[in-house]
This record gives sequence, C-alpha cells and structure tokens, in this order.
Amino acid sequence: MKKILFCFGTRPEAIKLAPLVKRLSKNFQLKICVTGQHRKMLDQALLLFGIQADYDLKVMKKNQDLFYITTKIIAELKDVLLKEKPDLTVVHGDTTTTMAASLASFYLKIPIAHVEAGLRTNDLYSPFPEELNRLLVSKIAKFHFAPTKEAKLNLISENIPSKYIFVTGNTVIDSLFLIVKKSRKIKFTNILIKKMPFLNKVKINKNIILVTGHRRENFGIGFKNICKSIKEIAYNFPEFKIIYPVHLNPNVKKPVEEFLSNIKNVYLIEPLDYLYFVKLIDISYLIITDSGGIQEEAPSLNKPVLVMRDKTERPEAIISGTARIVGTKIKKIVQETRKLIENKEEYEKMISLQNPYGDGKASQRIAKILEKHLI
Repeated sequence: MKKILFCFGTRPEAIKLAPLVKRLSKNFQLKICVTGQHRKMLDQALLLFGIQADYDLKVMKKNQDLFYITTKIIAELKDVLLKEKPDLTVVHGDTTTTMAASLASFYLKIPIAHVEAGLRTNDLYSPFPEELNRLLVSKIAKFHFAPTKEAKLNLISENIPSKYIFVTGNTVIDSLFLIVKKSRKIKFTNILIKKMPFLNKVKINKNIILVTGHRRENFGIGFKNICKSIKEIAYNFPEFKIIYPVHLNPNVKKPVEEFLSNIKNVYLIEPLDYLYFVKLIDISYLIITDSGGIQEEAPSLNKPVLVMRDKTERPEAIISGTARIVGTKIKKIVQETRKLIENKEEYEKMISLQNPYGDGKASQRIAKILEKHLI
C-alpha cells in the first residue's frame, strides 16, 4: 500500500485537509505530521475532526519569527521523511509550514501534492509571506489541486504542466458542510449561551456582526485603523453586538484590547474552536474580516463578507459579489458596513449569490485523482 504523509501546522490547514485525510485513509497508508506553527487553535481542529498526529514537531514558541519557523521545520521534518519514506507529501495553501515541508520533501525527491493551489495576488508582499510561499510550492509540487478555474489559469500562466493541474473546488466547503450539520444541532440557548452569555437577548441573523483579523501585512497602522473602524461602527449602530474572537498573536491582541476593550456592544473573546465558530458565522448578519478562508466559507451560509485587505488571492468572491474589498481605511470600512445595514436591497442581493468555491465534493475529486496516479 502506498504511503502518503500529510504535513500541516495551522488550524485552517487542519480544517481544510481533514475531509481529504478521511477520504484517503481508505486506500492509502497515511502518516500525519503537524508542526505546531499554531498550537491551541490547531489542537482544537484536530480534536474536532478526530485526527491523531503521528508526529508533532512542536515548533511554536513565544515571539517566533519566519526565520525560526522555516529552519526548525525543515531540519526536524528531514528525520520524519527519512524514516517514513512516503510516496507523496500532501500540503495545503500558503503557510510557512507548507513552504518548508515542500522544500524538505523536494530535497529528498519526494513528490508533493498541493491542495488549494494557484491562488495569487501578484504582489509578493501582500499577503506576506503567503504569496511567496505559494509561488515556491507551485514550482516544486507535482500535483496541483486548484479550487477554481481562475486558479488553474494562474498556474498555466506560470508554465506549470496542465496535465497535473486539476480544478476540484475548495475542500473548506467539504469541511463546512460536515461541521454545519453538527453546529445546527447546538441549541442556541444551551451551550452557546454558556460560552457567550452576552448573546442571550440577541436577534439571531439580525444584529450580530462577526469580526476577525490576523493578517501580518495589517500589523501596525492597519490594525489600528481596523480597530478605530470597529469602534465607530459600534457607536453608530448600538443595536448591533460586535463579536471579535481575538487572535492570540500579540501584534493583534495589543491594539484590539487598547481600542476596543471598553465598548459596551463590542465583545472580545478568545478564539473559538471551529464548531462554535461556524455556529457564530451561521447566526451573524455580516462578517468583517481579513481572513482568506472566511471569504470561502461565509457565502455558503448566505453571509456577506467585507474584506479588510487591499488585495485578495480569492478574486472569485469579489467577482461573484459574495465579498467586497474594503481595505484598512476607516472611512471605507464604516461606509460599506453602513450600506449593508441600512440598505436591505444591497444586503439581499449579496446573500442571494452562489458560492464560487465549490459544492462540498472537492476531497472526493482529489482522492480519485491520487488513486488513479498512485495505485
């Protein structure tokens, strides 16, 4: 039986690879290596999807930087790869774990399968360092699983052999459909209220705004502007409860707590595990975020997304109209939020559009392709 090694290190990677792990376990010997680039949030996702790691590199440390993460993963993964001798390494997306695991596999001439391949902003510093990470992985991967036709065209334009590029949809929709079934069984007045008692008198889908932010390129002035925008929205629309699960990175926590900690209708909470986060998306009116994944997930739950970035590697969401780029300028964020709150026609138009990222069968398609090529 052929052996496949999965290597990932963050919560989004775990969420997006989980359905593929389940699918490939039927016909391949699988080994799971987590790097721990994220720790607590990664462990939550592993527990939720019932994934047991065979190897944990435990790279996360206080004030870690890109130099440390990259060199630590490459050095420690070498021993895992030499011991296991996998027939294929599977990586996802654009994290530093993805880039370092791909490089380590390349050094040992182990073929690489890249899930969520072909996303581009065409700006090396936005997002940083993700744009470079995915470019490097595309150059050395054998199999490229592109979520959309646009992503495939990006790869073809970079002279990646088209016979190894496959449009599959995005595996995050597979995971979302699995989890939303579970989340909708959670009684709103039960466990969720215990976790977030301030939701007790909230009108579901009417007056919750969900905010997330963690992008490295927004650190500094970008995050200060984001926080000032949220503050202004909170004062302008006191009937809305603004819920912000705050990323653990000090570059995020410090400005968020400085600007938003004493506002009556802003609730700063710890990051939620994915099950409860999906529940929160499902009961929200609007999402304001700099996340890439939420641009893919929220439209499947009919939620409009305002993207606090100047560029996105997910143009399909913008083109289809399920998301809008608002950047990090205070005026624009507030203006677009106001539009969706006060103009019901605008809101209804946005939530009625089809999600461009797939039908929940991406992992099934990827598994069939790998079975055909490896078995």
